[in-house]
Amino acid sequence: MDLPTIFSASGPLARAFDGYHVRHEQIEMAQAVAQAIHDASTVVLEAGTGVGKTAAYLVPSLLEGGKVIVSTGTKALQDQLFHRDLPAVRAALAVPVKVALLKGRSNYLCWHHLNGANQDAMLSSRQEVKDLGLINRFIHLSPTGDKAECPTVPEHATIWARVTSTRENCLGSECKHYTDCFVMKARREAQDADVVVVNHHLFFADLMLREEGVPELLPNAQTIIFDEAHQLPDTATLFFGDSVSTAQLLDLLRDTLATGQTQARDGAKWNDVLAPLDRATRDLRLCFGPQTQRLAHPQLGAAHPLHAALLTLREALSEVRDTLESQADRSPDLAQLQRRAHALMQRLSAWGAPERANEPELCWVDVGSHGLQLHRTPISVADVFRRQRLGLADNAFETEANEDSSDESKPPAEAPRRAWIFTSATLAVKNDFTHFTQALGLEDAHCLAWSSPYDYPSQAMLYVPEGLPPPSAANHTEALVDAALPLIRANRGRAFVLCTSHRAVQRAADHLKKLFEEGGDPFPVLRQGDAPRPTLLDDFRRAGNAVLVGSHSFWEGIDVKGDALTLVVIDKLPFAPPDDPVLAKRLELLENEGGNPFMEHQVPQAIIALKQGAGRLIRSETDRGVLMIGDVRLIEKPYGRRIWQSLPPMKRSRKQDEVVAFLNTL
Repeated sequence: MDLPTIFSASGPLARAFDGYHVRHEQIEMAQAVAQAIHDASTVVLEAGTGVGKTAAYLVPSLLEGGKVIVSTGTKALQDQLFHRDLPAVRAALAVPVKVALLKGRSNYLCWHHLNGANQDAMLSSRQEVKDLGLINRFIHLSPTGDKAECPTVPEHATIWARVTSTRENCLGSECKHYTDCFVMKARREAQDADVVVVNHHLFFADLMLREEGVPELLPNAQTIIFDEAHQLPDTATLFFGDSVSTAQLLDLLRDTLATGQTQARDGAKWNDVLAPLDRATRDLRLCFGPQTQRLAHPQLGAAHPLHAALLTLREALSEVRDTLESQADRSPDLAQLQRRAHALMQRLSAWGAPERANEPELCWVDVGSHGLQLHRTPISVADVFRRQRLGLADNAFETEANEDSSDESKPPAEAPRRAWIFTSATLAVKNDFTHFTQALGLEDAHCLAWSSPYDYPSQAMLYVPEGLPPPSAANHTEALVDAALPLIRANRGRAFVLCTSHRAVQRAADHLKKLFEEGGDPFPVLRQGDAPRPTLLDDFRRAGNAVLVGSHSFWEGIDVKGDALTLVVIDKLPFAPPDDPVLAKRLELLENEGGNPFMEHQVPQAIIALKQGAGRLIRSETDRGVLMIGDVRLIEKPYGRRIWQSLPPMKRSRKQDEVVAFLNTL
C-alpha cells in the first residue's frame, strides 16, 4: 500500500482515528521521510502546527525504516509518543514491530541505592520516610522500575535522588543486583526492539559515553529521527562540553563519608580527610559577591581569588582521591567513589587550561545563590556533530595529537548507511534553514517546509498594544499586565501569560492578583513554580477561567485545545540573555568573520523561540484566539517585520477595541 492510500480518507489511519483529516502537507512530509530512508540521506523538515508530523514520520519508519530511533525533546513527549502515538499508528498499520522506551538511568529505581536508603537512619524528613515506604511497595510490583509509573510519590520528591543512580555512582557490572537492574533490562529491550523511543539528552549521552561499555544503540540504527529538533543545538552544546559544580563535590563528600564509615571505618579518619575538601568547596562561592552572575574566564583577571581557591580545592580533592584509592579494593562502592573523585579532578584541571586550537571553546563560571558551576563549552558543535553523524570519529573531540599522528594514506572512514531526519514546527526563518543547519553541520541536508493547514487569518489575531513602554523600562511588566487586563476580562480568563524571565513571572502574577482583587474578577492566577507543570495544566483546564503565568517551560510542549485557551500574552521578544558568556563569544567570532551577529544569530534564534510560544494558541481546526505581544520593537525596529512575517498569517491589529470585539465572538 502506497503512502497516499495509507493517508487517504478511506485508508487505515482514517479508519483508526476519529476526526481524521486528509492533509496533503502530511502526505508530502511522509514521502520525504520515506525517500530519506530509501536513500540513507539527511533531511530537515519543518511542519507547522496541524500538519501531523508524528504520523508523517512514524508511518514510513514503521513500514521501511529498519531499526529506528526516535528522539524527542522532553520526557513528557517521550512518554506521549511511546504510550499513545506509536501504539495507535502501529495498530492502524497492523505491523508487527517491537517497540521500547529508554530513558536516562536516573529515571529508574536502583536496587543498590534503595537498599542503602532503607539502611540509612538519617532521612531528612517524615515525608521522605513515607515516600520511601511507598517506593518499597512499588518496586516489587513494577516490571520497569520507571519512577514515572509511581504516581503516589511526586516526581520532584527528594527521596528519588536517594533511590536512583547516576553515571557517577552506578557500580555497573560490579553491582550484585546487575542481573536485576532496571536500567540494564531497559537497554536489553532497546537492543532487541525495532523502534526505540529516547530523548535528546539520552541520545547524546549514548553518543558521548561509549566508554561505559554499555551496548550502543546508534550503530544498530538505520533510521534516526529527531522530533522537536530545534532543541538539538543547545542539547549538543551541553553534552559536547564539560562541567563541574560545587553540588557534585558536596555529593561526593556526603557519599564518601557515609561509605567510608560503614565499609572502611578503620581505613582512614574520614572526617579529617574530608574536612579540607568541604571547606575548599564552600570557599569557591565566597570568591564572588552575593549576586548571581555568569562570567567568562578572561573576565576574571589574573588576580581574581577564584584561581587560588581552585588550587586549594584541587589539592584537597587530590588527598581524598588518594585516600579512596588506598581503600578501593575493599568494596565496589569505594572503588566507584575513587573513580568519581578522579573524574572530578580531571575536569577541574581542564577548566581554565589553554583552548584547543582545533575546537574553539570557552571556560566560564555560573555563580548561583548557594554554589557555582565551572563550564567548558564548545563555541560551535557543528564540526563534532558532523563527525559523529557521518561516523568519521569514535570520540567527540579529536585531539591535535591524534590528528597530527593520523595516517594520511588511509582512506576516510566510510559513513554508515543511515537516514537522519530532523523535524519540528520551528526550524526555519521564512523558509530559510541556514541558522539551524549551520549550528549542527548539516550542510548536506535536504530542507523542506510545510505551513500549518489551519486558517489563521480567520482563526487568530496578532495584537501589539499601542503606548507600551520599551521592554527595557522598569515598569514594562506592570504596563503589559495593565494592557492585557481588558482582553483577559473580555476572554473570561482562559489565558497564558508567557514571560522571558522568572522575575517577570513573579511580577506579572503579583500584579494580576492585585488587579483581580481590586476589580472583583473571578479569575484564578496559576504561577509557574507553585506546583509541578502537569498539575498547573490540569488546574488550568479544570478551572475554565484561569490565567497561567509561566516562563520558558511553558513556551513549548504544551497542548491545550479548544475553548480552554483562547488568549496568549507574550511579554517580550525572546532574545537570549545578554549575560550569556557562550553567546557573547559566538557573536564575537561571527563578527570577526565579517558577519552580522545580531541579524544572523540573535534574530533567527528569537524568531524560532517566538514561534514556539505563539504555537500554544491554535492547536486544531476549530481553535480561535488572540496572540498579544507586548514588545514595541516588533513594530518600531527594522528587524521587527522579519520577525512577525515568520509567524503564522494572523490578522493584525493595534487597536484594543478591535481585539476585544474579536474575543467577544469566541
